Amino acid sequence: MTAPTTATDVNQPSLEHAPKAGRRLSWPVLLLVIAGALALTSIVRLITGADGITNVSQMSTALQLAVPIGLAGLGGLWAERAGVVNIGLEGMMILGTWFGAWAGFQWGPWTGVLVGLLGGALGGLLHAIVTVTFNVNHIVSGVAINILALGATRYLAPLAFVGHQGGSAKQSPAVESLGNFTVPGLSDGLRDLNDKGWFFVSDIAGLLGGLVTNVSWLTLIAVALVPATWWILWRTPFGLRLRSCGENPIAAESLGVNVYKYKYLAVIISGGLAGLGGVFLSIVANPFYLEGQVSGRGFIGLAAMIFGNWMPGGLAIGAGLFGYTDSLNLRGGSANVHALLLLGALLLLIGAIYLVIRKKYIHAAITLVVGALVFAWYAGTNEVPNQVVAATPYVITLVVLALSAQRLRMPRANGMPYRKGQGK
Repeated sequence: MTAPTTATDVNQPSLEHAPKAGRRLSWPVLLLVIAGALALTSIVRLITGADGITNVSQMSTALQLAVPIGLAGLGGLWAERAGVVNIGLEGMMILGTWFGAWAGFQWGPWTGVLVGLLGGALGGLLHAIVTVTFNVNHIVSGVAINILALGATRYLAPLAFVGHQGGSAKQSPAVESLGNFTVPGLSDGLRDLNDKGWFFVSDIAGLLGGLVTNVSWLTLIAVALVPATWWILWRTPFGLRLRSCGENPIAAESLGVNVYKYKYLAVIISGGLAGLGGVFLSIVANPFYLEGQVSGRGFIGLAAMIFGNWMPGGLAIGAGLFGYTDSLNLRGGSANVHALLLLGALLLLIGAIYLVIRKKYIHAAITLVVGALVFAWYAGTNEVPNQVVAATPYVITLVVLALSAQRLRMPRANGMPYRKGQGK
């Protein structure tokens, strides 16, 4: 039987019994929500005087920190849309950091990018063999990949880096820069506008200025991968077949789809994207491999994917949010996080009002109490401890996942075992 070529052919069997997804926000509504959040942030900036929360440098740093998280999240999306849970993103990123730096310091940064991508893809291939061919539990396999990657790089680092200038058992020699670009004129104009401190306008200028100032070429590639992923998975026959494997592999097989092939391809691509995120850390964010530099970003990328409801656009927003909170560590962390306490209190107040409108009075009361406690924390202090600043990205990860849990709809067959011919 030939493979299906239309959306109706493949999706009809899988959608008949699929759970209904939550209502999605339209683009106008989503843009309105983003504009409202930015306006609220601008009000907080004017009240607190914490100009650093929306300046160009803050946004540029946030973009840089969001890229590896976003690439890891894209990797998770590819795998899980094909029905394979990829907890091994962290390990695949670790492989990307090591292989990228190892090849980069010897043969140049772009060679490092390619080899690091292949290193992550190697981890993806191993995960595919274990989960798809041998049907091992996906979580167990992912954890094993993480442990194996960590152990392998610790073993290989002294062998590869010791004896080279700047190298040690835990750090590679320096890698040449891939280069940055700044849009002439536009960057300076947006920075000047941001420095004026005007309500809303200056904050938008800071956001846009961060997107056109000292941007790495690899950042540009990573941003382009978001719409490319959407187009491939939702607008091509290849993506249609791949997604059918994550919704109903038995139905897909009955229509001629080679489920094993698509699962393998998806998980290998997943590993390659995670590896590319690791390359970003060891060539762009830092010009060298350093043991422990991934630091949980693979798991945060997985959280960004879940926050985005297994969609590229939502994933990008989640990665941007986590990258922004992570950037607070590097630029005026204590003062900025203290200002964001007021923003959090205002958001909780708005959430409580929304819950009252929805007649969820108990939830509204709890939200209001939490908001009052956050405001009391803000009003009763002038700064927050450095430990709170360091923990902010991880706390935001948990809060966002908790608040978005009710509207999520994962691929129907995600993580389920599959054997060829089991539907016969």
